[in-house]
Amino acid sequence: MARKEGASLAEAGWRVRHLAPHCAAPVMLDGVEIETLPPGLGRRSRWGKLLRRALALRPAAIHASEPDSWAVALLAGRMTGARVVLDVHEHYPSRLDGRLPALLRPLGRAALRLVLALMGRMADAVVVAKDGLEADFPGARCVAARNRALVPPGLHPRQHRAGPLTLLHLGAITRARGWPQMLAALALLPPDTRLLVIGRFSDGSEAEFRAEAARLGLADRVEVAPWMQREAALARASSEADVNLVLFQPGEENHRLALPHKLFDGMAAGLPAVVPGFAADVARIARTTGSGIATDPSDRTKRVAMGVAGRRAAEGEWGWAPEAARLAALYRELLAPRARAGRRAAEAAL
Repeated sequence: MARKEGASLAEAGWRVRHLAPHCAAPVMLDGVEIETLPPGLGRRSRWGKLLRRALALRPAAIHASEPDSWAVALLAGRMTGARVVLDVHEHYPSRLDGRLPALLRPLGRAALRLVLALMGRMADAVVVAKDGLEADFPGARCVAARNRALVPPGLHPRQHRAGPLTLLHLGAITRARGWPQMLAALALLPPDTRLLVIGRFSDGSEAEFRAEAARLGLADRVEVAPWMQREAALARASSEADVNLVLFQPGEENHRLALPHKLFDGMAAGLPAVVPGFAADVARIARTTGSGIATDPSDRTKRVAMGVAGRRAAEGEWGWAPEAARLAALYRELLAPRARAGRRAAEAAL
């Protein structure tokens, strides 16, 4: 999401610098300058480094993409006069549920909502990536820049053919995102069906995944690809995969409210999707666009039709362009007084 937003703001004419955790990132990506923090920093050290860099850069606007950076952004904004925009991707109160005893969860949620409401009022705007998140920021100015499909130039949709199927899981994978169900389903499918996983195991369960695949006799039918940049991942998906799996499991509010990259990336690659019915927006997109359903994925006619429908929706009603325009309009409004005063192109730190 940060990449989409940064690229959109850069395309709209602003100079954008993204302060990112240490990683193998390019210096410039889609018009955005990438600056990574030193490796091995603890949380407090990372906060301090972010604050010092924000003060040194003296940006016109600070776009804070993660809760860890919100307080830093608000403090830096107060010290420099920069506009501050908080970016909300998830339903954060419910993330406490797994860390607290059941009796304390309502109290924990209420306390966090108070903090979120206060921070939202202190910011110049709150950008929400999906519907429903604005409820945790009463009194704040909330602007929707919802996660939508961004089709990379030159990405050709999958040309579906008859023959063995390759199932795909794209993006971060965990037990709660359905890998036990993927393996159980693969064990029931014809022996030439395979599973391609492109993404990291973000809950530390990769060893369990591989052990379960071996126990089910599926080790030679499963490939876990190494991490790759988005364009390379989508190119491989559109050339090899046949069905996109979005298998969030119930029990997490973020899964019910999900509007995931993996769904839109699969649509951009021309892949039909198998999605969970309880995830309201995900199920609605699959149903209303005709891009996915819980059905027999070996039906080539349906695969072709759903793949075409998904690509059409990714380039149309569920595309990123309207959200990018709304985000750019917000920044034009927030920074207009400075522009009128003759300030040069603004630099936003994400």
